[in-house]
This record gives sequence, structure tokens and C-alpha cells, in this order.
Amino acid sequence: MRITGYRTLTTVQQWGRPVGDANGILPHGVTTVPIVIVETDEGISGVGLGPAVEIEAIFAAIEGEDPRAVTTLYDRMLRQTFKAGHGGPVFGTVGALDTALWDIKAQVAGEPLWRLLGGRDRHVPAYASGLDIGLSDDELVAEYEVYAGYGLRAAKLKGGLDIERDRQRLALVRDVLTEAGHGRRPGLMLDVNEAWSRKQAVRHVCELERTVDLVWIEEPVRRWDAEGLAAVGRGVRAAVASGENLTGLEQYRPLIGAGALDIVQSAAVWGVTHFLRVAALAHAHDLPVSPIGNSPIGLLHAATSIPNHLVSELQDLRPPVGLDVDLHIADGAFVLGDAPGLGIRVDEATILAAGHRPGNPSADSPNVRPERAGLRLLAEADDAAAAPALRVESLLADAVAAHQDAAPVRR
Repeated sequence: MRITGYRTLTTVQQWGRPVGDANGILPHGVTTVPIVIVETDEGISGVGLGPAVEIEAIFAAIEGEDPRAVTTLYDRMLRQTFKAGHGGPVFGTVGALDTALWDIKAQVAGEPLWRLLGGRDRHVPAYASGLDIGLSDDELVAEYEVYAGYGLRAAKLKGGLDIERDRQRLALVRDVLTEAGHGRRPGLMLDVNEAWSRKQAVRHVCELERTVDLVWIEEPVRRWDAEGLAAVGRGVRAAVASGENLTGLEQYRPLIGAGALDIVQSAAVWGVTHFLRVAALAHAHDLPVSPIGNSPIGLLHAATSIPNHLVSELQDLRPPVGLDVDLHIADGAFVLGDAPGLGIRVDEATILAAGHRPGNPSADSPNVRPERAGLRLLAEADDAAAAPALRVESLLADAVAAHQDAAPVRR
């Protein structure tokens, strides 16, 4: 069996409501989902969800190779990016190709990936994560009531712009999950997406902890700030979680060495092999790991095979447009199916008919760091509440652009 080519597509996640975080809000609730499909000479294709930045150069490292040699090919792809480095979306391209190779390997074996990797239990514990900073109180309650209906008893809210607003929103979700759990205390987390300085983080979390029991605070300061993350950890009761934006073990090592992480996170876009290696590094330091992402399919399969998986992020309950995934949500967990490989079926006709294509993020996108992030003196609750209305005009233009015709890239 040999790798012969690849195709790329772009679909979208249609949330049907505003989504965002402390850095920005998408009022139209549409986010792009890039797809990479790796082809072989035996007609078996693998699917990876992630970017295709510099994919021609990276694909050269695996073209003509046996796709079953996944971990070796992963290192070949990293070596292929040696001079320029493998940070950011380039690392995501490596991850998408890597995930697709794992998909192929499991399909050839005739097993779901979770079984191939040595998993015993197909149930992967989950927490609700609604990317919810743009929701009103009523919308927030309604959204988490839906999550609670699927048995989820832990939730991660977006915040960081106003202490009192965060306290109020956490209390609302706490009440929803407590009622659904018949009085049992839920797990509550807050994600601020690197919006604070060190002192802001300690002050904000300590104030919240007067009335709210936080399981963890996520990305309180910049992702690479080992000393800052460690200082926050010493100053608050909650665990410190971070790592979703780290690309490579070399970026985790100084943070773990400084005692900066209590919960080690890894994003789905970086691939299965990366996650397995991060999990092993964390396990060597007695730290739990938690996958991050809206479509963490590969990482969910991998999570069944490691000893230190804590819980995985569940964002939208629906898959991206044109994707069918062999899993479902029940009793607060992802339940993986028996389809060989990842269990992803791509309906290319539906995706192409919709005509989605990626666009450049606007200045108000959650993907663009605000100019005053980490430098805010006063709360910005009013600005956050008004953001959806203020940003509609520019972001609707992005939504229209995303629906123009696009054709898959083929090799």
C-alpha cells in the first residue's frame, strides 16, 4: 500500500447562534472546518480535520510511502519543515495528515481507531463548552439545559472581561447543572483565552473563588509564559489548564518543568501522534490531559488508550456540514462506534454544493488578539454585550464570502 495523493475541502460548523471568547465574537455563528483527505493506491482514503498550509512541501515527505508507518511518517513531516519551523498552521497541516494516516491504518486493520490503539472502553468523558460569551443570560441557560439533557455535568464558560459578569454566568450554569444532577455539585471551568496579565489573573480568579468553586482556569496568561502560569497557579485554588496552542513537545517541556500546568491540554488540530506524545510526557509528571476542539475525533479515539485522560471538550452537538461521524453523546460522554478507522464519512457533494471557502479573519474575530488584551484597567462587560450588534456588518460580509463557490484541491 502506498500514499498517492491528497484532496482538500472546506466546510463549516453552523452553530445557529453567536460564538466567541474574550478576544472577539462571531455573531453569525459560522466557523470554517478545513478537511484533508489522503489517498492510497488501494482505494482507501483517510480523513484529517485541519489546515493545508504548505501542504505540497509537507506531503512530499510521505508521498509514495506506506501509510501504516504513521509515527515514522510523522517525524518525516516534522523534518520536512526543519528550516522554517513547524509552528502554527504548518503544525496543523502535519496534524491533519497524521490523523488521516491513522484513519487509513485502522481501516486497513478493519478496526475502529480506538480499538487499534489499545482502548478498552469506547466511552470518553466530556464537558460542555459553548463558546458562549456572546449569549444573553436566557440564551446561556437554554444552551446548557440542552447539554445537561445529554448527561453533561461539567461546563467551561468563556469569560475574562468582567468579574461580576463571569460570576453571574457561572452561577446560572451551576444552577442548571445542579438541578439536572439532582443536587450534585457540577464541575465549572472558566476560559479567558490569554486575556489577562499575571496579577489580573490572580485578582480575578480569587474574587470569583469567594462564591464559585472553579475546577480550572484556562489560559489565564500567554501560552508560553511558564513563570506567569506558575505564579497564577500559586495564587489561586483552581487548577491551571493550558496547552491547546502549543505546537511540539519542546513547547510543553519548559511549562511542565516550571510547574506551570495542572491540566495539560492538546488541540485536535495538531493530530493523534502529537497528542499521544504529549500524554506520555504529562503522564511522566503525574499530570492529566484533556483534548480540546470542536471536532476532536482522532483525539477521542486516542484518549481511550492512555492512562491519564481526564475529560474531553464537547462544543457543538452537531457535526460540521457534510460530515457524518460514528459517535454519539450519552450519559455525559462521547460514545465511539465500531466503524473502521475514525468513522468519518465525508459527503463531498453536499460540501461542494454549499460552496464554502475559508476567508481571512476580521479584526473582531476570536482569532485576532485585541490591541488592549492584558492591558485593560476596567471591566468591559458593556462592550462585550454590545459586540454582536457592532460586529454584524463586517462579519456578515465574511459569511457571504464563505458561501462562494470553491473546488477541492487535488494532487
